Amino acid sequence: MNEKLFELLEKAKQDQILKNMLLNTKKEKDPVLAFCELATQQGFPITVGELFAEGEEYCSNLLKSCNGGATYPREGWDDSYEMFFASLERI
Repeated sequence: MNEKLFELLEKAKQDQILKNMLLNTKKEKDPVLAFCELATQQGFPITVGELFAEGEEYCSNLLKSCNGGATYPREGWDDSYEMFFASLERI
C-alpha cells in the first residue's frame, strides 16, 4: 500500500466519521473515483490511475529484476484499493 493510502488509513483509525465516509464511497456509481475524490479532499491526493498502476508496477519490476527476478509472470497483482478497504474494515 502506498504512503498516502497508509496515512489515510491511519487517519481513519482515529476518525469514525472519515471511516464511514470512506466505506460509503463503495456505494457510489463509480466507487473508485468517489474514493479518490474523498481522499484528495482529506489531503491525500491520489488518482484512479495511480491506484491501479501501483500493483502492476510492482509485478513488472519483479519480472525485470536482474538478480533473481521471477522466472514466470504472476497471475495477478495486489489491488491497493481492495487492500485498503480490507484493512479499513478490520479497524
